[in-house]
Amino acid sequence: MELPTDRKNHLANSRISVNNEAYVPTYILTTTYYDMKGLTYLNPTLTRRRQLWLTLLLGTVSATGPLAIDLYLPALPQMRTQFGTSASLMQLSITACLIGLALGQLIAGPLSDQYGRRRPLIAGFIIFGLVSLAMAFIQSITLLIILRFIQGLAGATGQVMARAVARDLFSGKRLTRFYALLNTVNGVFPIIAPIIGGFMIHYVDWQAIFMLLAGIGWVIALAVALGLKESLPVDQRQTGGFHASLTSMAQLVVKPAFWPLILATGLVYGALFSYISASTFVFQTGFGMAPQMFSLLYAFHGLGIVVGSNLPGQLAKRFTNRQQVTLFLSLASGFSALLVGTLLFPANVWVVSVFILILVVLIGALLTLTVTLIMDRATSNAGGASAVIGLAQNACGGLASPLVGLSGQSYAAMAIMLFVCSEGALGLVTYQEKHTPEV
Repeated sequence: MELPTDRKNHLANSRISVNNEAYVPTYILTTTYYDMKGLTYLNPTLTRRRQLWLTLLLGTVSATGPLAIDLYLPALPQMRTQFGTSASLMQLSITACLIGLALGQLIAGPLSDQYGRRRPLIAGFIIFGLVSLAMAFIQSITLLIILRFIQGLAGATGQVMARAVARDLFSGKRLTRFYALLNTVNGVFPIIAPIIGGFMIHYVDWQAIFMLLAGIGWVIALAVALGLKESLPVDQRQTGGFHASLTSMAQLVVKPAFWPLILATGLVYGALFSYISASTFVFQTGFGMAPQMFSLLYAFHGLGIVVGSNLPGQLAKRFTNRQQVTLFLSLASGFSALLVGTLLFPANVWVVSVFILILVVLIGALLTLTVTLIMDRATSNAGGASAVIGLAQNACGGLASPLVGLSGQSYAAMAIMLFVCSEGALGLVTYQEKHTPEV
């Protein structure tokens, strides 16, 4: 695609020097030309190969926190037996990781706005690997919960930095499409992780899963060190210290244009983790599925998230992001209400599975859209905005996880939580629409 002459001249005259190296500032990188046929999008400052690498790397980086949960889901019943504990305490290990992911955002976000994206990311994944390795050698559910919390703190850097780097490089509909690509890569891991975890516990003990997570963390740290250039110029970084960054985040949260969307994306994530946390007990214990069969079903639902993540990019030319959010939340509310209605009839595993598939497709689309709406409004503190998103998402996910365990092996609590989260998010978005102009 040929660039207009005025755009060429603008690019030629807009390079600046940072640390004696040619650097293209954020507002230039947002002038991206995108072709929705696969990954063939054009950016005048990045080669196509570089953009493909960036998509794969950031998608993997952002998936590592959820991967730490998805990979060991099939091992929960085995670990419960070995530790001699309850299903609720095992689900508390999920909650601990999610709380760590949530609070870690408050550390990683300000650090990234002050020191750039690259260095905090490398440090976070080195720590992630060390903690994962330590968990392979413990015999206490209490120690597992503590280490899972620390693992979440370290893994939070991946989620924050991936969103922030994307915002450094893109905006508007191009940001929507790039987040869709990231979520596509991100969505591959929920597909393959339970399958890998299911087959691993069939042949080896659960400890091997955490050894694998340690290796993944260190490989990502090396990949970032060797293959990710800094996207935040020194002159665009926040000054004033950690307290100033937290103050900037707080000012962001209270704005009417932000807080309803922040809570909405948190509730959408809570809906997702209502399913994730309950699924292994509902399908394996409640419906009697074998671990391998559950892993395949879980992977199929993960494919639904990938499909949903791509819907906003495909519909971007016809509908605004806000219109899509309202549509998908309305559908999610309706289908979750129908899922609750199935509780009045004898339980059928395939009926429940189909409803879950529809809902995770909608959730995949909504995660892309709500994050885009927030990040597109964050022009000066992308790291802080990304941190607030991660805090809301993981906090809601952490709260949802133990709640769905209250109904044991029944899917009742899961269905109700899906409905409550969908309705709540729809109400928040409706409120935001009435009080702020559309971007």
